[in-house]
Amino acid sequence: MSLAERKRLATRQRIAASAAQLVASVGLAGATVDRIAENAAIGRATFFRYFNSKEDAIAEGVNVHWLERITAALAAQPAGLTAAEAVVGAFADLAVGFAKIEDQVRELATLTRSSETLDAWTLHIYVRYESAIAELIAPRIAKLGPQDPRPRLIGALAMATVRIALDDWLAHGGSLPDRVSQGLDAIEIA
Repeated sequence: MSLAERKRLATRQRIAASAAQLVASVGLAGATVDRIAENAAIGRATFFRYFNSKEDAIAEGVNVHWLERITAALAAQPAGLTAAEAVVGAFADLAVGFAKIEDQVRELATLTRSSETLDAWTLHIYVRYESAIAELIAPRIAKLGPQDPRPRLIGALAMATVRIALDDWLAHGGSLPDRVSQGLDAIEIA
């Protein structure tokens, strides 16, 4: 990657991180484009060179944050676990302390479902999660052959479980971590 490309990527990441930080501290309504730009130390015009809307920046910032948390939790799982056990353990670790961020997760999940654009963006990000999960769990799968679909299937099933659990939680309440745990416990890839 060239220096210019690295600088563009760093600026985009800084804007997205600023958007996510503002939503966490002042809520969605308070996270205006002007405040995001100010927090990222850029001008308003620069913001719009990287993102079409504040929602796009927020979605990327929040989703990148969660991707980092998911991959860190998965990488921290004990070596003796199977791929599916490692995924279950990682999401169980992520559930610890969920009550502290429950309102933020609800607001962001509602936001990402509020428009077709954000919903599509979120699904696109979920594919990145699936790939990251697949890469981390592949070494845990015995007799993994070339083009073996099992790592990607486990990643896809994990993220489908999260998506379904979020939808059900938003509609009916209850415990999101319990819904995710129940769904993940049902994953079995031969």
